[in-house]
Amino acid sequence: MANHLSEFPAQLEIDYPDRELNRLTTFFRPFTVIPIAIVLSLLSRPSLFASSEKNWFAAGGILFLPTVLMLLFRQKYPRWWFDWNLELMRFSTRVSAYFALLRDEYPSTDDEQAVYVDVAYPDAAGLNRWLPLVKWFLAIPHYVVLAFLAIAVMFCIIIAWFAILLTGRYPRSLFDFVVGVFRWWLRVAAYAFLLTTDRYPPFRLAD
Repeated sequence: MANHLSEFPAQLEIDYPDRELNRLTTFFRPFTVIPIAIVLSLLSRPSLFASSEKNWFAAGGILFLPTVLMLLFRQKYPRWWFDWNLELMRFSTRVSAYFALLRDEYPSTDDEQAVYVDVAYPDAAGLNRWLPLVKWFLAIPHYVVLAFLAIAVMFCIIIAWFAILLTGRYPRSLFDFVVGVFRWWLRVAAYAFLLTTDRYPPFRLAD
């Protein structure tokens, strides 16, 4: 994948596995994904820890509300917050790609593998400081469309599951569609939740 951002400042590419996929792990994919899905779940939500003296919340998930406040009052996006959000997005995309049968390598917690997620680090001073308050709301039309696309993706995964078991291959048209939906969701996430861009996401599957 070329190391650049073509149009929208959030890009996703997944290498098409032009080879026979592992039929055994494909057959058991709903079960083999469980351990790494648990890890992702623990990383993606706040967790309550108790001690003999007090309770506290550990950081987890996308740093959304702190970023909203930092952009609103300081027009600043701390680099380590961005790096956390980006790496969590990359990890969750690898897990999603594995579950969707797009790749049969077990998802790594840190290596990029064949799933490439690029999000441009924003110039916070150039972002509108008020938009983070409403971006999640402005993205509602995308949520509606993506809800229907998610249903289509589930049917594609089921069809691909049978295709891989019979032929060892993921039908290319289905692969491109599923990756396109993942790409669409990434652009919406970058706009509404990662808050890295003020550019409204396009309604399309391709770059």
